[in-house]
Amino acid sequence: MLNANTYVTDDPGIGGTIRNSYEDFYVEEIPEIEPTGEGPNIWIWIEKVGRTTLDVLLDIARDLHISRKRMGFAGMKDKKALTRQWICISNMESDEKLNEVLALRDTIHNTKFLKVVRGRKKLRMGQLKGNKFRIKIKDIPFNDDITSFEDASNRAKEILGQLEITGVPNYFGWQRFGKPRTSTHLVGEALIQNDLKKAVDLYIGHPCMEESPDSIKARQAYDDGNMEESLELMHGGMRYEKMMLRQLIHDYNKFGHLDDKSYKSALLALPKPLQRMFVHAYQSYLFNDVVSRRVEMGINSYVEGDIIIDDDEAIIRDKSPEEYDRLIKEFKANPTCPLYGTKVPFAGAKVGEMEREVLDKYGLKKEDFECPKMPKLGSHGLRRSMRFRVWDTHAEACEDGIVVEFSINKGSYATAVLREIMKVDVV
Repeated sequence: MLNANTYVTDDPGIGGTIRNSYEDFYVEEIPEIEPTGEGPNIWIWIEKVGRTTLDVLLDIARDLHISRKRMGFAGMKDKKALTRQWICISNMESDEKLNEVLALRDTIHNTKFLKVVRGRKKLRMGQLKGNKFRIKIKDIPFNDDITSFEDASNRAKEILGQLEITGVPNYFGWQRFGKPRTSTHLVGEALIQNDLKKAVDLYIGHPCMEESPDSIKARQAYDDGNMEESLELMHGGMRYEKMMLRQLIHDYNKFGHLDDKSYKSALLALPKPLQRMFVHAYQSYLFNDVVSRRVEMGINSYVEGDIIIDDDEAIIRDKSPEEYDRLIKEFKANPTCPLYGTKVPFAGAKVGEMEREVLDKYGLKKEDFECPKMPKLGSHGLRRSMRFRVWDTHAEACEDGIVVEFSINKGSYATAVLREIMKVDVV
């Protein structure tokens, strides 16, 4: 996990690999609200494989000839996985509209509509309790310590048991940054630096040698200044690069040059959730560094100066150190680390000193997160829990590895749990 440097469990990991097939990595949303069966909105319980949530929504919006803005979801789910979640289409009151949705049931690529239900409320980002996972770990190397898959499953149970007591470091996983092409946070860094051209260039160009040959050729053509050729070379999986590049070509043909206004227009051509992802990815990169340092001070105990939040992410004030410590151990409260922004408060004492040291390490100030050239992408920042709870854990041996099951809070990454079990970099 990028910029994550600390483990909370001491047991040796079992190694191995995940995502040998998409079906080996199963994710199911734990909803906060569910549709009532009546109302103007249409909710769809989808199962998708090998696709991002945003890709599916764009396909449905395209086929229904509606704006993507009318579609809601509670959380983004892994692309390289088999996943189930609710999505919602607002203001579809007539039976005709319902039939149009039902007609799409078997037409969206690698996506099934398991339920189509009317609902009174719209579905908004964050309206979920968490996610439950069932993940197969294969290619486990045997050694003097682990001689069978049964041994591996027992080790996994031990580690999961410890994590149920302490919690898991709340690292952002590779999905936040991209893999194999890890550039999302770099685009965010360029936006923080107010370099719009660099942000666009990093997203469209700068090929990664682990990408497909077609992607490499398309990105290289862009870097060489051949925008039309780059667009022609781009395959269907580069839909967002195409959105940006078409805008750049339009501006160049119209004005004869590209400037900050053109690069801003290219960024604004992207769906808003993706626009916001860039700066958040850079904040996440910095957050992982802070969590690594804070975990070394003790993941499930109060440290002087900590800013503590409850389950509703409200700051808890005016407790004694002993009271804070008890609340943390009972998972009624959590220490936090900063997602840096213009208004995020620092912790006190040595915790706050550490948080300032990280900002200094990257040559940053809080006001850098204003993003004056694209202020809507700037961030005030917030305090985020530095650990998360894991529950309903289980592990068992299977024919070609082990299967682990667990549930975790929304916004947290299953790979942070797997990283503790496997003690290898987990993508």
